[in-house]
Amino acid sequence: MKSAFLTLTLAVLAVGGTGAAHAALDNAAAEAMMKKDGCAACHAIDKRIVGPALADVAAKYRGDKDAVARLSKKVKEGGSGVWGPIMMPPNTPVADDDIRALVTWILGLKKTPAPAPSK
Repeated sequence: MKSAFLTLTLAVLAVGGTGAAHAALDNAAAEAMMKKDGCAACHAIDKRIVGPALADVAAKYRGDKDAVARLSKKVKEGGSGVWGPIMMPPNTPVADDDIRALVTWILGLKKTPAPAPSK
């Protein structure tokens, strides 16, 4: 756990205050951030919980050049209606750089196809 926290801390520091470049989070750091900030209570990578699966979010916004900015704003301010009627609460205490790093990681996820049914 300390290793994931250290990786996350270094990634956040690398993002810095410029907003120009985003350090890539590895899976362990991203998952630690999701747990720390409460995202994991409603989101999983590969399945819907309360909110959409993160891989589904990545698939929906793939190729959208404005997705990082738009989704970062939505995570910060909260909202509803895109994935159903349940509101995502605002995440105002979370640092903007943390949100941007996590959104960038989410948008890089690939949806894995379901295994073929056995015969």
